[in-house]
Amino acid sequence: MQCYVYRATRRADTYVYLPKKDDFSELPDGLTRALGRLEFALEFELTPERALAQEDPQQVLANLKDQGFHLQLPPPEEEEQAPGA
Repeated sequence: MQCYVYRATRRADTYVYLPKKDDFSELPDGLTRALGRLEFALEFELTPERALAQEDPQQVLANLKDQGFHLQLPPPEEEEQAPGA
């Protein structure tokens, strides 16, 4: 499946994957407002076997088919544990 990735301007390290270029019709209004303007970042062929840096390709494909988009949030920051905890 051809996949189009957009970078959110209001949220650092947040990306939206779409199955059609520039088709934001499946994004909920609240999400669109929260993310701000979406800037095109890249296009690639997504397959279940393709390695992605932070996402499970099978989950991305499932989200694209089921809801029309996939939202990639920044990885959670590791919390520092207090000494002796």
